[in-house]
Amino acid sequence: MITLHQLLKAAVKQGASDLHLLVGSAPVLRVNGSLVRVKSKALTADEVKQLCFTILTDEQRIEFEQRRDLDFSFGVKNLSRFRGNLFYQKNSVSAVFRKIPIEIPDINLLGLPPQILDVIHYKSGLVLVAGPTGCGKTTTIAGLIDKYNKEKRGHVITVEDPIEYIHSHKNSIINQREIGVDTPSYNDALRYILRQDPDVVLLGELRDLKSIQAAMLIAETGHLVFSTIHTNSAVQSISRIIREYPGDQQEKAQIQLSSHLRAIVSQRLVKSRESGRVVACEYMALTSNIQNLIRDGKLHQVYGMMQVGQEQTGMMTLNQSLLQLVLKRKIDVREAFEESADPDELDSLLTKAGV
Repeated sequence: MITLHQLLKAAVKQGASDLHLLVGSAPVLRVNGSLVRVKSKALTADEVKQLCFTILTDEQRIEFEQRRDLDFSFGVKNLSRFRGNLFYQKNSVSAVFRKIPIEIPDINLLGLPPQILDVIHYKSGLVLVAGPTGCGKTTTIAGLIDKYNKEKRGHVITVEDPIEYIHSHKNSIINQREIGVDTPSYNDALRYILRQDPDVVLLGELRDLKSIQAAMLIAETGHLVFSTIHTNSAVQSISRIIREYPGDQQEKAQIQLSSHLRAIVSQRLVKSRESGRVVACEYMALTSNIQNLIRDGKLHQVYGMMQVGQEQTGMMTLNQSLLQLVLKRKIDVREAFEESADPDELDSLLTKAGV
């Protein structure tokens, strides 16, 4: 029987981002965004379970059997680090393993607009990286933290579920805490974080009202907070945060967010014309005009304001980013339209550019 190590090695060799194990199918790799089956026989329920359990500790095995879901990370010597997620479906074990590069990628080489890198210079406030699952949010955050680590002298604390990229101490010092290993829960970690003398806090994800309130409090008390959120745009991110609050608290949430939000990077990965995928990116900075719109609940006007004075603000919409990728011949027009949230606007931009 094929081993998990062999499958992970094959995934790395083929440049896959994910390895899927499930009953009734051969192992599946995600390569450049597409699913590709390994040339192998279909796996049985016992085989999937055996493959997955070889990587678990006794404690993780017990937790998985009790909760029926498990997030964890691990490293394979001379290969890579991986994030694993085990879950049950139809009373059988399934798994997804995602490759995490051992080396933190250079933020300058990720294809992000250069103005985004300035967010590390904020003294306090909330910086969000938004996007769907698998769009590179964790990589962008890791790159920003690494840039801070190289250029600033501060104390960075991360709260992750699980830890993915491993940071070493450079000009800054970094403490990375993993849920279930270093602290019982997300909320336990956040309860004590202000007593740990942080300058920068990385919260793996704004997942609910408690984590949002914690992020606001940490930012309000003079710290710089980085986090991710599963939304498709800057405006959706703002709306999602406000809607997490009860109705009678949403006006207060608007005021808090308008005061402490600093920037939102919303990204996605688009199939390249050559090979692999490239980043398309929306960037919103909190100008005084956008601050007023958030405070007054006029979120429908934020997108238009992002397009005003862009030479000074450095802001960029997703359609503008897609246009640039088309003009640079990095992606096809068809791919741009598939990723656009407003195809009519994109069509107008392409027409003006002579495409």
